[in-house]
Amino acid sequence: MKKVHIISLMAAALLPFTTRATEVTNISDPVVNDSVPVIVDETEQAISVADTVTVNAADTVPQQTVTGQYAGKEYTFDADYFRKYRGVDFRFLKNTTNPAVKPYKFLQDQTWVGVPLFVAGIIAKGEKEAFRQNYKNTNTKIRLIKYNFHSEIDNYTQFSGIALTVGLKMAGVEGRSSWPRLFASSLASYGVMALFVNSIKYTASELRPDESTHNSWPSGHTATAFAGATILHKEYGLTRSPWYSIAGYTVATATGVMRVLNNRHWISDVLSGAGIGILSTELAYGICDLFFKQKGLLMNDLAYYPDLRTNPSFFSISMGIGLGNKNLTLPGFNFGITADGDPDAADTDPINLKFRSATAVGAEGAWFFNPYVGIGGRLRVKSTPINGWSDFTEIERKSITELTEQPEFQEAISYFGLEIESDHITEFAADAGLYFSLPLSSRFAIGSKLLIGHSIMDDIDVNAKFLGTRIDYDDEGHYFPDGDQVAYSEWDYIDVHASNSMKFGTGLSLTYAYKNSFSWRVFCDYDYSHKTYTATYAPFMYIEKFCPRLRNDLIDTFNWDPVQEFKSSASKHLNQWVLGGALCISF
Repeated sequence: MKKVHIISLMAAALLPFTTRATEVTNISDPVVNDSVPVIVDETEQAISVADTVTVNAADTVPQQTVTGQYAGKEYTFDADYFRKYRGVDFRFLKNTTNPAVKPYKFLQDQTWVGVPLFVAGIIAKGEKEAFRQNYKNTNTKIRLIKYNFHSEIDNYTQFSGIALTVGLKMAGVEGRSSWPRLFASSLASYGVMALFVNSIKYTASELRPDESTHNSWPSGHTATAFAGATILHKEYGLTRSPWYSIAGYTVATATGVMRVLNNRHWISDVLSGAGIGILSTELAYGICDLFFKQKGLLMNDLAYYPDLRTNPSFFSISMGIGLGNKNLTLPGFNFGITADGDPDAADTDPINLKFRSATAVGAEGAWFFNPYVGIGGRLRVKSTPINGWSDFTEIERKSITELTEQPEFQEAISYFGLEIESDHITEFAADAGLYFSLPLSSRFAIGSKLLIGHSIMDDIDVNAKFLGTRIDYDDEGHYFPDGDQVAYSEWDYIDVHASNSMKFGTGLSLTYAYKNSFSWRVFCDYDYSHKTYTATYAPFMYIEKFCPRLRNDLIDTFNWDPVQEFKSSASKHLNQWVLGGALCISF
C-alpha cells in the first residue's frame, strides 16, 4: 500500500489563524468531504503533486482511520489528518507523527555548506591588510570603516529566524516537525553553535575593530542569526516555500552586515559566524533525526535539489577578489608660498597611490519571470588597501621632530602624532537591473546580468594631534614661552576622498544546483565607474594655537594663511573585475 501524507490547503501561510488537521468531535464532520492536496512517496524521494484525495462522509469507522479514494484506488488514512484545528496552537507537549513522512538520513540531509563559509572567514582573516590598516604601526587605528554608524537592531534581528519559526508554528502553520521535535532540534542547534563559537572565540583571542575585547572571531550574533535562519529553512523553506528561506537568510545577512558597520566585527568574523550557524543547525537536526527517527515528523521536503530549468531565482552571499586599476596619481599641493616667500616654488611632489588587490563580499538576489529573464539587485562591500601611508606618516612626523630638536622648541612642544584612521578605500555599492539565465541541465546554468547602480567610497584619512605650550617671539626672531597657556590641536592632517558616482556592471556566472535548495556559483563580474579623487592636506593647523603671532605675521606680510586646507584633485576611469564564488538559495 502506498503511503500518503495529507497536508492542509491554505490561502496564505503567514495568516495568524489557519486550518489544519486536528481535533473534532466525530469522523462524520463535513470536513472529511473536502478535497486536499497530497504528497506521494512513490520513489525514494518525496514528490509534490497536485492530485487530491476524497474521503467518504459516510465512513463511520472508529476515529483512528478512515477510507478514501486516490487515483482510482482505495486507501486507509489516519483520521487525524482530516480533522480541523482553528486558532493558536499551544499543544506544545503533543508529539504528533505522520507515518506517511519518510525519515531523514543523516548524510543525505547534510549539505555542509557552512564549511566553505567558515573557511572563507579564515581566508579573509588571513588577509588582514585587505580590511584592516597597518596594525603594526603604533599610530594606526585598526577599524574597518570610519563612519560613525551605530544601531542596536542587530541585537534583536539575530533571533528573527527562530522567532518566525515559533510564530508560524503557534499560528497553526504546520512545518517539518512537531513541537517536541522542534524544541529538541532548536535547543541542540543553539547548543552546538554556542560550543563552536565560544571555543574558537576564547582560543583565537582576536581583537575587535573597536579594540574593546579579544573575542572578535567568529561573530556570535551572526552565528545565532544564521542558526535561526537555517531552522526556519528546514522547518518551512524546504517543506512549504523557499521564500521562508529567503526571508530568514536575508535578515541573517543584514545582521552580519550591521555587526561590521557597528565596528564590532571584521568581515572575516561574520563569514565564519555564518558558516558555524548553518553547520551547527544541520548537525543538530541530523543528530535529532537519528534519535527521533520518524517520530514527530509531519511533512516531507518538497525537493532535494532545485531545477535550474524552471527555478533560476536565487538569493546569494558571495566573496571574491577585486582586480583592476593599480595606481592613482594626484598632483602635488600648491601652498602658494615657500618658507622664503617665493610663490614660484610652491608645489609639492605628486602623490602616487598604489592599489593592492581588493577583497569583496556581497549579497545578491534575483526573481525570474521565466527560466531566462528576471530582475534583481546586488549589495557589495569592496575594500582596497593603499600602500605607502605608514611611510608618509613617518616622514611627516620626522619633519616636526626635527623642529622640536631646536633648543627654543624643546620645552614648548610636548607631543605631535599622526594617527591613520584609514589606509584603504572601502566601497559600498548598490546595483539593480536585468538578470539572465541559460539552463544547461536541471543542475547547471550559465548566468549574466546588466546592472546600474550607485557607488559610495570611504575616505583615506590621517589625523594629527599636537600638544605644547604657546610661544611668542621678538623682533630679532628669538622664541620664548608665552606664559603657561596650553596649545592643543586635533585635526584632519590629510584626507583622500572619492566622489560618489553611478556605476555600470555586467558579468558571467556558472551555477550548480546542489541540494536542499542550495546552489553554488562561480562568477566573474565587471564594473565601470568614473570618479574624482580629491586630497585635502592641512599640515600647519597647529600654528593657530601654538604661535598666533606667526600666523598673523604671515597673513600681513605675504597675504598667506598657514591655517588652511590645500587641495589636489584628479579624475579616473575605474575598470574593476571581481572573481569569486557564492552560496545561493535557489527557488
